[in-house]
Amino acid sequence: MSELNVEGRRIALDKDGFLLDLTDWSHPVAQALAARESIALSADHWEILELLRQFYQEFELSPATRPLIKYTALKLGVEKGNSPHLNRLFNGTPAKLAAKLAGLPKPTNCI
Repeated sequence: MSELNVEGRRIALDKDGFLLDLTDWSHPVAQALAARESIALSADHWEILELLRQFYQEFELSPATRPLIKYTALKLGVEKGNSPHLNRLFNGTPAKLAAKLAGLPKPTNCI
């Protein structure tokens, strides 16, 4: 288990770097998690992270890649809901990495 120090708070992470307590998530926490992955969050990233959090509220699970692509296409259009766009934003592992940065559990079918 590791931790993240954000604004003087210790945030517990599991062995894969996901939040142990989903209520610890905030924009500064997302930025700190992204920095650990060498990602500077852009407006495009935030759009997907907020969408993922909406998906989690609606379905109570983190989507695998295909459902993520379909949901993104449905909500944001096909120009953003496609593999190349999401892979570019999230280093080729969009479901797993985006879920981590959005403060959600690891998708169940991700290694």
